[in-house]
Amino acid sequence: MPPAIKALAIFATGGSEPMPQHTPNVTVSRSATVCTPRSGAGRVSASILAPTMAVAIYLLLAAASIPQPTPAWSRQPDVPPAKKDAIAARLLAAYPEHIAALRDGQIIWRDGTTMPLDDGRGRKSHPEWLNAPDVADMFDQAYIPGPAAAPPAPDIDPGRARNTAFFAKIYGDCRAGTVKPNLVDVAWLPRTSGTKLKVTSVNGVAKRLTAVSRALDALPSKFDSYLIPPAGTYNCRTIAGTDRLSAHGFGIAIDIATKDADYWRWSKPGPNRRPVWRNRVPEEIVAIFEAHGFIWGGKWHHYDTMHFEFRPELLPPTAPLE
Repeated sequence: MPPAIKALAIFATGGSEPMPQHTPNVTVSRSATVCTPRSGAGRVSASILAPTMAVAIYLLLAAASIPQPTPAWSRQPDVPPAKKDAIAARLLAAYPEHIAALRDGQIIWRDGTTMPLDDGRGRKSHPEWLNAPDVADMFDQAYIPGPAAAPPAPDIDPGRARNTAFFAKIYGDCRAGTVKPNLVDVAWLPRTSGTKLKVTSVNGVAKRLTAVSRALDALPSKFDSYLIPPAGTYNCRTIAGTDRLSAHGFGIAIDIATKDADYWRWSKPGPNRRPVWRNRVPEEIVAIFEAHGFIWGGKWHHYDTMHFEFRPELLPPTAPLE
């Protein structure tokens, strides 16, 4: 406790102790005399100063007991070691041809370059999480496959946070022309449609979408209206209403037919201005995509039910390719 507050505390509790050495000629005592100079000079009545002094003591002691917030610039990274280990395991399993190791908070790429896992900015607001996520931030919300028991809670958007530098390192940057050389054709529903779609061959994306296409093609014809015609795959563009690069720009996403799709920007918000979740896409379609590592935009509070993207770090594939 600071010396001045300590002295006031002694006064408040009836004790007596000399003031610190820089005031050698003053003794504090809770008697009729508040401060008695040893030289014998005048005396001050406690009945005059005691009420004011009591208030001062209370305020000073209260201020001393209030914990001060840690400045934003000095906050420590919020990724504990156990979470870092779990993230490392997911990344190494999802991108074995690209990531060699994770060590000392750094992603070590197979070409010898490195990238920080965590930017050290601590917890982020939802807009910050979307607009400037580090790689660790992408794992803050778990993607849970299978039928959902209820609509997503407000701002639960697993997979919407994408670190652009991370995905550009793996798939290329479409703005620099480094995605297109790896695009290949996938026949969409070859038995029913046969439309050719462009997706990346990197990291097995084209192989996975081919397997999805075959499985969807085997569904009964009542599902065709949700799948034909597809709304698109590769497209070097930003996400509507933002300056963030879309997953379509990496060649890892597909939008199925829009006729029975719902998108939060197309829908009227609720009374609190938040999206009112809607979906008409059958679970049978979603399950096939999820089995091959494609997350679904219908699992987002800011829903986009036509949208699927390959994110094996969040949803490891469980279905065989053949």
